[in-house]
Amino acid sequence: MNHDHTSAAPTAVPVASRVAEAASNGDAALPSPDDVRGAADVLRRLCDGLNAAILGQESLVELVVVCLLARGHLLLEGLPGLGKTQLVKSLAELLGLQFRRIQFTPDLLPGDIVGTPILEEQAGHRRLVFHRGPVFTNLLLADEINRATPKTQSALLEAMSEHRVTMLGETHPLPAPFFVLATQNPIELEGTYPLPEAQLDRFAMKINVEGVSAATLQQIISTRHHGRPPEMSTVVESDEWGRVLEQVDRVHLPAAVANYIARLVSASHPAESAAEEVRKFVRYGASPRAAIALAETARARALLRGRPNVGFDDVRAVAAAVLNHRILLDYSAKMDGWSPGRIVSLLLERVPELARDVPEDVKG
Repeated sequence: MNHDHTSAAPTAVPVASRVAEAASNGDAALPSPDDVRGAADVLRRLCDGLNAAILGQESLVELVVVCLLARGHLLLEGLPGLGKTQLVKSLAELLGLQFRRIQFTPDLLPGDIVGTPILEEQAGHRRLVFHRGPVFTNLLLADEINRATPKTQSALLEAMSEHRVTMLGETHPLPAPFFVLATQNPIELEGTYPLPEAQLDRFAMKINVEGVSAATLQQIISTRHHGRPPEMSTVVESDEWGRVLEQVDRVHLPAAVANYIARLVSASHPAESAAEEVRKFVRYGASPRAAIALAETARARALLRGRPNVGFDDVRAVAAAVLNHRILLDYSAKMDGWSPGRIVSLLLERVPELARDVPEDVKG
């Protein structure tokens, strides 16, 4: 536990109440021990399948499954050739979900994603008929999303937020479940367009995909001809997955943990942070959507680890992936060696898990 008793920001308690209300279990009972064990077994099968497809990336696999459990969209960033696309393909195969892939390029148009109205003749009359695009699927792989122009990137906004597409004044619901898993190359590479903040905020998590060790590389080249992974088959049926998602919603988020989440997010804002580095280098802190994403992904991790209650360790484990892409730094931060990840690490070090000035009913 962090024993730094730095006082919380003035608005931390009311924010904590809002987070607890938004992420509370309501009147749902905690999952039973049998339910927790059953869900953990299903998730273990899924993780084992992904680890067989993508070698040497166990931490990455766990975060991907956590994000999916939290019903969040995921952004994977890394250099080409690290297995990002194969990870998403394998996930769809293991879950038996309908899968579509869009290769983002500079000439891609919004209609290539959501669909387009086409003039057709029916029963002697001409009318516009909406032809659905590849976004109408369960799992959408937006490959190299930052290769497309901002206008095309924004075509995903409504779909990611509302799970629907509006065209010609008519609303078309997307299939359920619906997940967007996007990959992007590092934004410093030539020919890339950084995602706008509004779209970045729609992703529950952003994970940086690192390279693997020499031992893992040797295993890949020794066991996989031309780098082809083993064939995947469905290991989690749709009804099993639905039951697991129900258990995620029943995982208990204690008020003290909700308050901790709220104070972490509040402390990322220059006007409310006690950290001099945040006030100096951060232009905009994380959004309320970040607080909700922290709560939901922490719930998912608790269930993955076989627990019916969220702990502080669950929040700390997912904080970087949830907050990094939601913190916008001042231009001088990079010159002084500061990154969003370093800011998040600072917040985790400075913000205490339990605040002295929080009422007892919130602490307990």
